[in-house]
Amino acid sequence: MKKIFSVSEKSEIIEMALSDHISFKQIETQFGIKEKDVKRLMKKNLKESSYKVWRKRVRVFSDRRKNYK
Repeated sequence: MKKIFSVSEKSEIIEMALSDHISFKQIETQFGIKEKDVKRLMKKNLKESSYKVWRKRVRVFSDRRKNYK
């Protein structure tokens, strides 16, 4: 991740990523960071167990919907 984000921006990105209604594409449009960078930010800022639960949810959900994360 090349961009430096303020604490409030990181918080907003995390909130958006945790939402079931916002795609990685929408986060990229607003903040200019790719999916892999969002995942890296999430891994760095969430507890390990919370990150694993989030990734599992994203994977399962994306299998059901093409436009999801």
